Amino acid sequence: MVGDLHTGRTGCMGTLSFNGNKIITTGGGGALITDDEALARKAKHLTTTAKQSHPWLFLHDEVGFNYRLPNINAALGCGQLEQLNEYVDAKRALALRYQEWIDTFVDVAFFSEPTGMRSNYWLNALLLENREVRDEFLQYTNDAGVMTRPMWTPMHTLPMYQNCHRDDLTTAQAIEARLVNVPSSVLR
Repeated sequence: MVGDLHTGRTGCMGTLSFNGNKIITTGGGGALITDDEALARKAKHLTTTAKQSHPWLFLHDEVGFNYRLPNINAALGCGQLEQLNEYVDAKRALALRYQEWIDTFVDVAFFSEPTGMRSNYWLNALLLENREVRDEFLQYTNDAGVMTRPMWTPMHTLPMYQNCHRDDLTTAQAIEARLVNVPSSVLR
């Protein structure tokens, strides 16, 4: 949250992910949120295969997609919404424990919420000194049975995107060489 404004509510349309590893999950999929009725109608039209209303014909006026969330998946997400506050509180408590632990080390930073914002701490991450230290940390923790992993591979380094136009990504590459995701799950 930024003040009293939830993330995803700062523009004309926001997106939410309900992937299996998110705060609220439906097993996959997501949602669009907007206060703009015209945008909402357009999104609904495109996400329901752009089918025109007709009693028996299947007429489509644009390239559309089948992005509907089945009712059973929506029910799963709705059930989790009832426990959202408790779940976020548990995630925040875990992040606080990480922060207290990290404060005992030199050259390690914990990604914590900026002033005036409230994080759900969906994922906790450490920023280490360099790639060598990162890889030593990953080896040590995984050998000890604690699954840690580097951040995601930057898209521009994947074979299918290596020749795509892009801006300077020096900062992204420097962070990727040092960032470690640490266990972030809590018991529900």
